[in-house]
Amino acid sequence: MRERRSMTALPPTYYLHVWWARRPLVASRAAVLASLLPADADQDQFMRVMGIHGDPVRAQKLIENARRTGNRVLDPYGYPRAFAYQPSLSERSWIIQEATRLGLSAPSVLDPTAGGGSIPFEAVRLGLPTYANDLNPVAVLIERATIDWPVRLGSSARTRFKAIAAQLRSRIEDRIGEVFPQRSLPDQIDLTYLWARTITCPHCDGLVPLSPNWKLAGDGTGVRLKPDTTTRRCGFEIVAKAKDQSEGTVARGDGLCPFPDCGRPIDGDYIKAEAQAGRMGEQLYAIVYKRRVLKTTKTGRKKESWERGYRAPTAEDEVSELIAERLAEKMPLWEANDDIPSERVPPTINDDRPIQYGMPLWRDLFSPRQLLGHVTAVEVYRELLEEERAAGRLDELTRAAFGYLALSLDKLRDYNSRMARWHSNREVMVNTFDRHDFAFKWSYAEMAPLIAGLGFDWAIEQTAKCIGELVALVRPEAGGGKKGRKTSELDQRMGEGLFVAESAPSYAAQTIELSCKSGDALDHIGDASIDCVVMDPPYYDNVMYAELSDFFYVWLKRTAGRVYPDLFRRQLTDKDSEAVANPARFRGEKGAKVLAGRDYQQRMAAIFAECRRVLKPDGIMTLMFTHKATGAWDALTKGLMEAGFTITASWPINTEAEGSLHIKDKAAANSTIFLVCRPRPPKAADDTLYWEDVEPLLAAKVRERVGAFQQAGIRGVDLYLASFGPALEEFSKHWPLRRGRPRPQPEQARRNRQAALFQEASDPYEATPEDALEAARREVKDWRLKQLVQQNTRAELDPITAWFVLAWDSFGAPEFPYDEALMLARAVGVDLERDIVGKLAEKKQNNLHLLDSAARIAKGRAGAADGSSSMLDALHHAAHRARSRGAAAALELVQHNGLDREPKFLLALEALLEVLPVPPGLRGEAGEAEDHAGDFDALEKLRRLAFADQIGQPEQLRMFEEQQRALEAAG
Repeated sequence: MRERRSMTALPPTYYLHVWWARRPLVASRAAVLASLLPADADQDQFMRVMGIHGDPVRAQKLIENARRTGNRVLDPYGYPRAFAYQPSLSERSWIIQEATRLGLSAPSVLDPTAGGGSIPFEAVRLGLPTYANDLNPVAVLIERATIDWPVRLGSSARTRFKAIAAQLRSRIEDRIGEVFPQRSLPDQIDLTYLWARTITCPHCDGLVPLSPNWKLAGDGTGVRLKPDTTTRRCGFEIVAKAKDQSEGTVARGDGLCPFPDCGRPIDGDYIKAEAQAGRMGEQLYAIVYKRRVLKTTKTGRKKESWERGYRAPTAEDEVSELIAERLAEKMPLWEANDDIPSERVPPTINDDRPIQYGMPLWRDLFSPRQLLGHVTAVEVYRELLEEERAAGRLDELTRAAFGYLALSLDKLRDYNSRMARWHSNREVMVNTFDRHDFAFKWSYAEMAPLIAGLGFDWAIEQTAKCIGELVALVRPEAGGGKKGRKTSELDQRMGEGLFVAESAPSYAAQTIELSCKSGDALDHIGDASIDCVVMDPPYYDNVMYAELSDFFYVWLKRTAGRVYPDLFRRQLTDKDSEAVANPARFRGEKGAKVLAGRDYQQRMAAIFAECRRVLKPDGIMTLMFTHKATGAWDALTKGLMEAGFTITASWPINTEAEGSLHIKDKAAANSTIFLVCRPRPPKAADDTLYWEDVEPLLAAKVRERVGAFQQAGIRGVDLYLASFGPALEEFSKHWPLRRGRPRPQPEQARRNRQAALFQEASDPYEATPEDALEAARREVKDWRLKQLVQQNTRAELDPITAWFVLAWDSFGAPEFPYDEALMLARAVGVDLERDIVGKLAEKKQNNLHLLDSAARIAKGRAGAADGSSSMLDALHHAAHRARSRGAAAALELVQHNGLDREPKFLLALEALLEVLPVPPGLRGEAGEAEDHAGDFDALEKLRRLAFADQIGQPEQLRMFEEQQRALEAAG
């Protein structure tokens, strides 16, 4: 988590090029190292090699306290970031010696789905023979640039790259400088252009600029529209206060005409139809600039600085005619030379918003000016490459330099497309792939790429810095550093020491093989030749890597593809062979989602079978997997077992940064489950085992581990995920299993005949991994309910209240996946559609959103206040009364219904106070859960007023106060 916490000190593997799922380097090193060491290896030495040279848990607590109190703690960790530590020669020797005790003299590591390359990168840094593979050419190019070129070419790759990139930068300036006018130099520089997509109003023919809001900065600076009813166009004015900003002109896909004589809504389907007909335009509405200012210091000296500002566009900023002329002039040659990406966005893509909004070609994701700049860069790239080839200088070093240059140009495209946006609170541009999809941007930000230090300069410098840091991590002897002396670029950026091997190992002689093929066809690797497989497999339906990477592939094919043609032979990336649960692959077929899940299972089984082939008989395979959906786990583990593996151990590892955009304020998992697998010994054909006999063993295994997981700090949804590991261990040990009794069909499935039509026929007597996961959930459910209440009573929570309590306990957020809500409902014995949806929660697409007391009562969805249907109803009525009229009024309601001495009511009150979010101010902002925090505050006041003798202070408050006191005592 520390590795990902600071965006200014990320490892170079993160910012070389976009990839949509990378495991942290420290976690990857742990997976490789722990797979090869004996169980009794020195754990202190293990932590030393990992680079963890202090107490990160204590450091994290100090940081949290500093956030609350505002008292900054200098260097809370007391040691450099773990990923920067390079094991010494003696420590590498220790690894080999320990592995030798297991019969491994030079243990080899394979990652068949290497993606961004974290696992092979760490295997190389440990000095191990390393094999990495990925189906996606973009990933393999990244792996070469991350692992292979830094190891073999060292710092000379950076020198050569900078020389070639400087030539490209110079030539581009001459060719596109005129389309980026800077009319106020040298005292003012235009940095960023903000555009709104436009549509013609169907009611008044006015040109409508579409933007969900007109905010520019957090201080209230924004834009006010100035609709002209004569020209039917809008002008723009910069305003300083939020109240003066215009209202947004688009929401949830529907537009709103801003002209005062119209003001009518514009249907979203009309907007899409106009866009698909090529009639969606764009209008410049603001320009971000920096201005030179002279300030007088206290001593009377003049000091120069630059301040950011915003201005409305003028006629001089309008260069669309010039851009159109340049494109018309260049387009025939570019198309003849195949310099411009004219490939179509596949109509079967999952996220087809580019097509919906009139961008059927990949080049349409860029505005005319952006396209002019990007294709000019391709043109210059090709010229430079041909010059080097003609001069006989196209050796391996120069080829690598051009590979890095191609990645550098991709970095610019990520930040300069119609999918980039302006982040008003931070006042910065946000890249295309800040999310893992093609979310349409009604308003977008365009970079001025020729500004000194920005645009091309920034992308080139970032890549050069990245090469230097990669070399420092894999070949510290090439960085010129001495132990204890901060000389490398990595040290200067992070302000932390880089530990260098005592005697530099010979990396050049190390086996490093990177391949680009399907993970189920590794024909270049011999049978039983690999000691260890460590992989981070594709996560079911989480990320469609091939679809997303086409954004870059169509450009890389025209740059890096001219240097490494072996990677870029296809028109687009291979989606047919990709191991993901891709419903688009089965569009138009009944049960597409089910078919996609089965396809994923079969493809993963084929990859695992190939791993089984190349793995030595006593080899080991460690998988990293993070997914909340039971279907994903079921598909993965079924494929694993069908390929001949059994799960022998499992470990939950916290790997996700809590501030990540992908998990912030969501019911997301912070943990990755490490599954340790070994080839399964043959099983007698007549040795049939039954699920009913194994289930008690599995439940006992989960009970044995869940307490240890909780004590180690695993909470919420992560605790359920952690329990999957031991459950699958026991299940896989006895697989295949049969049921003595057929699997009962859930009530919901029996009622939903339409859904049943699309279900895949299955054997009701077959025991599946999903059975194991449901059993694990039940055990965790029982464990958590016992942990949440301290009263000595025979009373139990009714199922509906139990579901609500466990939903908060599990997900810690008001919104979470419907499928997970369904699994939890099965664990407690309620019917989700009948008992929960429309009463306690609302369904939003594939998620459920919990309702607080005020929302339930306002919508008429709360049950009886006497708790006859559920004690949660009684508590919500009491909470609402306390929020509106005070705790005394709430107590009167409770007493009126005779609940003040009812054990079930007191039990439910105690449980709810342990899981509802506390109000803002105690643990930071409540965010989306603020309404539910109001329920906590109301019920806690009710407890203190009337039930303090029966129910003690909520444990979550007591623990928080204790932690505060401990941190204050620690300084």
